[in-house]
Amino acid sequence: MSRLRQPPLVTGISPNEGIPWTKVTIRGENLGTGPTDLLGLTICGHNCLLTAEWISASKIVCRVGRAENDRGDIIVTTKSGGRGTSTVSFKLLKPEKIGILDQSAVWVEEMSYYDVRTDRSKGAPPLSLRPANPLGIEIQTGKFPQKDLEALFPGMSADFTSENFSAAWYLIENHSSTSFEQLKGAVTHLKRQANKKSEGSLAYVKGGLSTFFEAQDALSAIHQKLEADGTERVGGSMTQRLEDVLNRASNTADTLFQEVLGRKDKADSTRNALNVLQRFKFLFNLPLNIERNIQKGDYDVVINDYEKAKSLFGKTEVQVFKKYYAEVEMRIEALRELLLDKLLETPSTLHDQKRYIRYLSDLHAPGDPAWQCIGAQHRWILQLMAHCREGCLPDLRGSPGLHGAALELDGDSRPSVLGHLGQTASLKRGSSSQPGRDDTWRDRTPHRVAFVEKLTKLVLSQLPNFWKLWVSYVTGSLFSETAEKSGHIERSKNVRQRQSDFKKMTQEVVHCLVRLARGALLPLSAAGAGGRQLGGGEAKAELSGQWLAHAIQTLRLTYESLTALEIPNELLQAIQDLTLDLRVRCVVVTLQQAAEEIKRLPEKEDWVVDSEGLTSLPCQFERCVVHTLQSLRGVLECKPGEASVFQEPRTQEEVCQLSTNIVQIFIHCLEQLSTKPDADVDTAHLSTDVSSPDLFGSIHEDFTLTSEQRLLIVLSNCCYLERHTFRNIAEHFEKHNFQGIEKITQVSGTT
Repeated sequence: MSRLRQPPLVTGISPNEGIPWTKVTIRGENLGTGPTDLLGLTICGHNCLLTAEWISASKIVCRVGRAENDRGDIIVTTKSGGRGTSTVSFKLLKPEKIGILDQSAVWVEEMSYYDVRTDRSKGAPPLSLRPANPLGIEIQTGKFPQKDLEALFPGMSADFTSENFSAAWYLIENHSSTSFEQLKGAVTHLKRQANKKSEGSLAYVKGGLSTFFEAQDALSAIHQKLEADGTERVGGSMTQRLEDVLNRASNTADTLFQEVLGRKDKADSTRNALNVLQRFKFLFNLPLNIERNIQKGDYDVVINDYEKAKSLFGKTEVQVFKKYYAEVEMRIEALRELLLDKLLETPSTLHDQKRYIRYLSDLHAPGDPAWQCIGAQHRWILQLMAHCREGCLPDLRGSPGLHGAALELDGDSRPSVLGHLGQTASLKRGSSSQPGRDDTWRDRTPHRVAFVEKLTKLVLSQLPNFWKLWVSYVTGSLFSETAEKSGHIERSKNVRQRQSDFKKMTQEVVHCLVRLARGALLPLSAAGAGGRQLGGGEAKAELSGQWLAHAIQTLRLTYESLTALEIPNELLQAIQDLTLDLRVRCVVVTLQQAAEEIKRLPEKEDWVVDSEGLTSLPCQFERCVVHTLQSLRGVLECKPGEASVFQEPRTQEEVCQLSTNIVQIFIHCLEQLSTKPDADVDTAHLSTDVSSPDLFGSIHEDFTLTSEQRLLIVLSNCCYLERHTFRNIAEHFEKHNFQGIEKITQVSGTT
């Protein structure tokens, strides 16, 4: 049957060159049916059968021995196929001669090899000595699925070295197609192998019996000699001398190889150190990398490296790693201090504040850096407001009373009420009037108004970021996901206290704004403190109604801007209270200014009458009052959240008194005109074209009005006032929601 097989054919070898005792893998066809079928293996003419390990019919592993030929074929000889051939060759290299004291970089492979000198296998485990084919017949596997065999023989094994060995499983798995005759031959082979083991050991003992006796006699003689030497003290016993010889040999060996072993130990230590440095170079280079990245501002890179180092070496027990990790922690602590200083540094943008807070939270900084930033921002706003007040104090103290001052803001001029009347005086009913006062005059901005504008601008530039920072703190958007999870419990415990503290901070800023603005705009009602802060005679001067209206508009815009941030109204109520006080004061001051303007109306009486016997005085009075009320329209209008100016009875009474006072003043002016001496009346400007012949007769160029004529003109004006002007004025007062209109009507009836 074996003659039918093809001879072995080697088609490959790896590696294809090497020094003696190089391990090679031979591949080819028909390389044998098993280890027992392999009869010979030569490489370059050297027999390598002793080191050959048969793997399969296409693979053999062995070691190349010493040979005379540098290159040769690989020849495999099997029992079933005979001597084979090779299509490849192996090149044998000459090894370098290395002395026992020479350094070598060759790594000795720790594996089982065959010692040719003792004809024994070195380091081979017991299981590797078991026969690959105990029956001695050809093995045919792979016809039955492994799962089916396991189900058929539960708890059993086909491994003949196992305690649960199943012969049936082994035969089905390896010899399912083997004939019965072949199995009978396998049984005979097993019996022969067993007989060889038993007979071989017994025959070995029988043949070497004399040798055993000789060994026994030699051991007895040695024992007797040792006992005899034990009684002799001259020169010591034989064992003592043997021990001395061995010690001298050991010392000599140590002397010879001490340097070599020392270099080896040093090389091993260096190699281990280099391996550690290479493997853990991330940690060893991290302190320097942290410093470089901090200088470049790459804080994200520093945080990522620190988190990585903390997860790897945070709980290490290795002293070297502990030392370098301590260096890392020291630099991270310095980074925390640097970031905290940058966070608390003012001024700073909201974007930078959020960035530094996130960095500190990722670095697990102690305390609450976000809350510290909020506190620092609060102190910064108060400091800015204090600096604003200090910067404006010299101007406020050095300026005189600005009662009638007007503002020159962004090129805007604000003429007085009389200037506006003079500009818009009508020539209705054929009357002629003198040109009004020049409206091109303009004064400088009152320092107190400029101070309030600067103060509100400062608050609007800082308070929104302050509020947004608080909102981000409450919602947790300041922190990363990791820091948010770790600090959520701690912040949730203090959130109520934090809300109370932040409310107090916001109220302090708003109250400081209101206190300073009230001291500047309403110094007489600022309870002394605010007025004294702004200093000197400035606190005693009163702003005009126009500038109070301008300040009201400024505060209203400030309030609208702050409410747009969704700041609770209770925190901004102080601004609303100040606005209401300013509105009331603006109405009072404007009416007082109107009364002063009306007092000067007699000076403008030109005694030029129209066809109805009227002068321009009633028209000027009506226009003055109407313009005054129109200037108060925005002040009297109630914005969202504002209360009415007339909600307080005391305010209603005061405004009503001022309104009736205006009418009374004008009535008093008429009385003065009617009783004015002739010498005080200037009629040089009269012309014959506009005089009334019915009232005055023929008019000459040197004509002067008599007291009777002036009285008739005044009576004519009074009739017109009673029929038209006072009614129109009452309607305008009522249109603007003024209270006590009936009193105004009663006073006007006294004309």
